[in-house]
Amino acid sequence: MHLTELNRECLLHLFSFLNKDSRRSLSLTCRRLRGVFLDPCLWPRLHFSSPCQLRKDNFVLGPALRFLTICWHSSRVQQVCNIEDWMKSSFQRDICSKHARAVSTFLARVGLMCPNLLSLTLSGCGHISDPDVIAVLQSCGRLRSLRLENCVRITDGVLRAVAACGGRSLADLRVDFCRNVTRAGLRAVREARPDIRLSAERSGSMIPDSEPDGGLQLHRALQKVVRFSS
Repeated sequence: MHLTELNRECLLHLFSFLNKDSRRSLSLTCRRLRGVFLDPCLWPRLHFSSPCQLRKDNFVLGPALRFLTICWHSSRVQQVCNIEDWMKSSFQRDICSKHARAVSTFLARVGLMCPNLLSLTLSGCGHISDPDVIAVLQSCGRLRSLRLENCVRITDGVLRAVAACGGRSLADLRVDFCRNVTRAGLRAVREARPDIRLSAERSGSMIPDSEPDGGLQLHRALQKVVRFSS
């Protein structure tokens, strides 16, 4: 029996054992297999290990998506993203400009196309901000788990949204190693939403970003003088 003679249920089962790239490659062989690839039921889980993967056409977003993870670890580029904007060199800003909106744009699509999302994990996403996450909370009313790790632009704004009953179905909230989350913000969530399991490893005890002052600007100017005179 030829592969394409299998019924749709069997083909969906077969596709479920393949990774995203293999699914796409198989879908390009004929129209019937392309139809199986595009079936939203095949895509209840998505995991991405870098923002560049979000631009590929080897997956499908749809109402069947339940679990979404975007993790970006151990990358020099990711380390550059974690530097405060006012401390980045022009070269570092140029690096960030190539992917700064990738995760935010993707999350906006998720909010529009995936209303049944149950779990969202974002780790090492240095460019996402409070509005990106709040929009998902507002659009995905069934969201049960929100996990943010080492997301340096996340602040108490997300916590205030949760405390104000944003994400009414939320049961699990993690904000680990988010340096701009404060103890006051964490305390407000615990008081307003005692029903939520809240984890905040190191968040609230890290040094938050601060606006540049004259001393910092002078320090950077001296660094440039030393660099060009050496």
